[in-house]
Order: sequence, then structure tokens, then C-alpha cells
Amino acid sequence: MSTVLVTGATGFIGRRLVPALIDDGHDVRAMTRRPETYDGPGEPVGADVMDADSLVPALAGADVAIYLVHSLDDPDFERKDADAARHFSAAAAAAGVSQIVYLGGLGDDEDDLSPHLRSRREVERLLGQDGVPVTVLRAAVVVGHGGISWEITRQLVKNLPAMVVPTWVSTPTQPIALDDVVRYLAGVVGEEEAKGRVFEIGGPEQLTYLEMMQVAAEAMNGRRIPIVAVPVLTPRLSSRWLALVTDVDATTGRNLIDSMSHEVVVTDTSIRDVVPGEPLSYRESVRRALAERAASEQQR
Repeated sequence: MSTVLVTGATGFIGRRLVPALIDDGHDVRAMTRRPETYDGPGEPVGADVMDADSLVPALAGADVAIYLVHSLDDPDFERKDADAARHFSAAAAAAGVSQIVYLGGLGDDEDDLSPHLRSRREVERLLGQDGVPVTVLRAAVVVGHGGISWEITRQLVKNLPAMVVPTWVSTPTQPIALDDVVRYLAGVVGEEEAKGRVFEIGGPEQLTYLEMMQVAAEAMNGRRIPIVAVPVLTPRLSSRWLALVTDVDATTGRNLIDSMSHEVVVTDTSIRDVVPGEPLSYRESVRRALAERAASEQQR
């Protein structure tokens, strides 16, 4: 088995991925800026992608590095994410890492991509610029407790008895369960067939954001809610609206909303040749997210 460095080990996906990799028999280093406070599994290592020198000891001896870093909450996220990817690429190459695994975003490259999706593409390219083979998994909305995109859906449904929403709620997307994202990330680690390739990952259904909210409403409240789409809510107004009715900050909301007018669906299912298995339905992913949230609240 491999020695795997997981960046963002305390984040939404990282904290679920680390134990899954350990279960698969890997030696895991959990990279965090505050290793002294890390209380999860694996070996905590301190490093910051914005500090190139700190990455050298963190990556020393690692076979595979999983990159789960982004700066969507920063107005200058495109520059920061590009600089971080350059640092990581150079350090990984110097350390002799044999594979970088990156979770990017779905979207047609021929579209006029939003800054968020354009940045994800740039990070894909920059991570491999020093010669380390990169495996990219591109996903749309990841449904799981604590995920920003899912929290937007959950909190809107929870906090509003009815909604006037922007027209982007009619855009098709292909949500994926957190459990499936973790399964795919763990499944490509060390796989020769996956190195240097881009895969698209998603659940079994293509849904609009409106349909996603209605399924969530049925799961949470046992009924649908009245929703009316109007064309006057610009991305800037939409982000302010989100900041009023959810705890998602306006900068992150704006950066996500800019991408929601783009159709983000799976057009290539070749990931199933490398990591077999049927993905969970959206309804089941919602059920699991809500169950994890309820269990977390009971433990407080």
C-alpha cells in the first residue's frame, strides 16, 4: 500500500477521506495548518499550500498526494488557488510523488466558464506542470453534511416557507453523494490506469436545482414548497439574498452562484471502469446528509 498525503484533511471531504484510506490499508498523513489541534486518524503534518517551503517536509516520502484545497471565500481566490497549485506541483515533483489526485468541477470546456470553474481548470493544469501525473475527478454538487452547496439547499428549504428564486434554479446539474466522492477518490489512489486522466463523477440523476430543493423539502418537511423563479435576481443580488437567509458568506455564495448558470452534467462514465459500483441516488444522499446532521446535533 501507499503513503498518502491528504491536504485539507480537516475539511468537508478530507475528514471523511482519511479514515477511508486507512481502512484501505494506506499510511495516511493528514495535512493541516494546525497539526497540534488535529484529533482525527492518520499522522498529522503541518503545512500550508501558500507557504512553499512548508510543503517540502510534508511531501517527503509520500507516494500519492490528494489535493482538496480551494479559496472560494476569498475575493482573490483565482490568484491564490493558482499560486497554491504551483507551490504544490513543484514540491510534489521534488519529493518524487508518483500521483496527485485532485477534486475539480464539472463543466464543458467549450462554455464561457465562470471564474470558479475556470479556476478549477487552471488548478488541474498547474498541478501537473512539473511532471507529476494528475488524476482529476470532476464533480458538481456534493451532497453531504457540512458541504457548502448542500448547506445552501438545506438552509433555504429550512428557513423559507416559500421562495422567489433566480432563473438559474432551472439549470441541469448532476449531484453526487459524499460517500461516492470518497469512494472514487480512494479508489483511484495508486491506480496506474487512472494516472494522467480526467474523470467525471456524479450520481445517477440529472436534476435542476429546483428539483433538488423540492426533493430536500419532501425529505425534511414531508411536502414540497411553493417556488417561483424570476429573471431579476442577478448573481450579486442572489449572493446577498443567500447571505440573508443562510450562513454562507456572500463571497463564497457569489463565487458558487456564478457557476450555477452553467450546465454541469456527466458526459463520460469511464470512472466506473476504474472504480466499479453504482452511485447513490440523490434522494438517498439527502437522507444520509440529514441523518448525519441529526446525529451530530445529538452529540453536542
